[in-house]
Amino acid sequence: MKGEALVILLVEDNEDHAELVKRQFEVQRIANRIIHVGDGEEALDYLFRRGQYTDDEEYPLPNLILLDLRLPKMDGLSVLSEIKKSEQLRVIPTVVLTSSESEKDIKSAYINYVNSFLVKPIDFSKFAALMDELGMYWLGWNTNPYK
Repeated sequence: MKGEALVILLVEDNEDHAELVKRQFEVQRIANRIIHVGDGEEALDYLFRRGQYTDDEEYPLPNLILLDLRLPKMDGLSVLSEIKKSEQLRVIPTVVLTSSESEKDIKSAYINYVNSFLVKPIDFSKFAALMDELGMYWLGWNTNPYK
């Protein structure tokens, strides 16, 4: 990884959950920059360079997308579908990180080519362990197309 900042797009409407994710990545000391957006439309604006996100230097394409399913304005499955339709964006690892354990949600996510589906544990120590493993795999070991 050579210490370069890896960009994570965190799509999460719950501020408490977003803060937990940010803190856990800070604890891991994996070089990264977390860009947090709070709804599905804003996520697509960021990824497709619309509105305030037109500056590629300030808003680079992410190395990893963490996507909640229950989002305002546009749900996570719709966002995922748009990401995977785009030739440029579909190669970015996209991980659903949600509290939903619904078989329908899991199946729908994989039908839309999600790279991984993770359920947020309620227990903090389990959540911390999940974030450690997620960060190490997707940001440490995985070879990313946008380095």
